[in-house]
Amino acid sequence: MSTAKEADDVKLMASLFSPEEKILEEVILDLQGICGSTDWVSPPFFFDRTRYYEKEMGWPLHRRFLSFKNLIRPETIVDIKLQTNEIEKRYVQEGKRRVNIDPGYIALERLVLATGKNYTHRIYLSKGIYADLTLVFHQGSFQTLAWTYRDYADTVVIGTFNEIRERYKNQLRGLSE
Repeated sequence: MSTAKEADDVKLMASLFSPEEKILEEVILDLQGICGSTDWVSPPFFFDRTRYYEKEMGWPLHRRFLSFKNLIRPETIVDIKLQTNEIEKRYVQEGKRRVNIDPGYIALERLVLATGKNYTHRIYLSKGIYADLTLVFHQGSFQTLAWTYRDYADTVVIGTFNEIRERYKNQLRGLSE
């Protein structure tokens, strides 16, 4: 028999992309208003691993990853995803999204994204939100899975997530950066 044990707090992160870099700066401020201060923000780069969003959002798309200073309970990702959906709605223009926000979290073992879309590997959490197991930590680095998005499989992006995981691990140990 297994014994129930509460999960550790996790490191909140998010991916943002938009056809307008200025919007990303505004959305980072919006996110800080609901999630607290960031402790890392990536430099801007192009979201170019897929053109899936081109028809809705335009092209080229600019991207940022960020992580937040305060750790969260894993189950709060549901409400955070619902709040980021509301932020996305504020930037809709002529029926089209101008920003995409994908919140998630890093735990020692995994990177999980929150989504409203069901799929075979996604686990229902609540309130219409699913957990997407995107990367697993194995043998010293995050590893991809058969369904990992191509942009999350990029070696530079994985290296970034490894660094965020290390920051998170230090937070769990009570070490400040």
